[in-house]
Amino acid sequence: MKCRICGKKPIIYMPHHRLALCKEDFISWFERYTERTIKEFKMFSKEDKILVTVSGGKDSLALWFVLRKLGYEADGFYLHLGIGEYSERSKEKVEKFAQRLKAKLIVEDLKKEMGGIPLLKDITSREACSVCGLVKRYNFNKVARDYGYTVVATGHNLDDEASSLLSNVINWNIKYLGRKYPVLKEEEGFVRKVKPFCKFTEKETALYALLNGIDFIEEECPFSEDASSIFYKEILNRIEEKFPGTKLRFYLEYLRKVYPRFKEEGERDLQPCKVCGQPSPSEICPVCRLREKAVNYLHGHEA
Repeated sequence: MKCRICGKKPIIYMPHHRLALCKEDFISWFERYTERTIKEFKMFSKEDKILVTVSGGKDSLALWFVLRKLGYEADGFYLHLGIGEYSERSKEKVEKFAQRLKAKLIVEDLKKEMGGIPLLKDITSREACSVCGLVKRYNFNKVARDYGYTVVATGHNLDDEASSLLSNVINWNIKYLGRKYPVLKEEEGFVRKVKPFCKFTEKETALYALLNGIDFIEEECPFSEDASSIFYKEILNRIEEKFPGTKLRFYLEYLRKVYPRFKEEGERDLQPCKVCGQPSPSEICPVCRLREKAVNYLHGHEA
């Protein structure tokens, strides 16, 4: 097998694209494909001020790297989740990477404000991943608005999107299916949210990160062991092995044929939260309710 572009020995073969590439041509292809995805879904332009949410993992750091390389004004935001040494190591990776990029990094500490994910998990009926997703989405939007960013970009890859789609289809979560799109436009206090890596597999983003010397945290979050998303990813990987291209086809055909039918179901009736002013489905948003519960719990234990 040879690199399709130059004929050299390839480092990757992508069966869903029927494409073999060497190191140099893979990096070039990855960057062109990212730019093409941004333009295809009209995610943002060079005039936009972009906030990249970075966790210390391969996807988010690779996204930050490639957007800066493509000439976009992209800064980073790291939310310290208070998950012991895991969060400390993640933060260290992000801070060092920001220095390498010579880019601005905003850091917020959830532990100082609400006790961190371990506490929030214990005082609610939600699973850890559900609580984490809730506070992340809240803080991503709040920080973007507070600092004047027009776009929030996340490193979700094809494996993330396809597994989430499979879960929502199996459970027929119509509301979520109506919002399953690479771009969520700005609305009622929400900043636009985009996923430029939505067409890349996890393997492809990992390889791009490694080839560019990006030092990312390799260990999974301690709370992700029992996450349902991992199960759905495993199922899709088994299907992909037998039928290459299934993930990409499943996701893209949903966007083309099915999403338009559910789009209206994803629309929300929102109002400003009376406590924080963020858009909320009720008078007081779920995060402010959670914050109050955490503060009361901490004060009770201090007493």
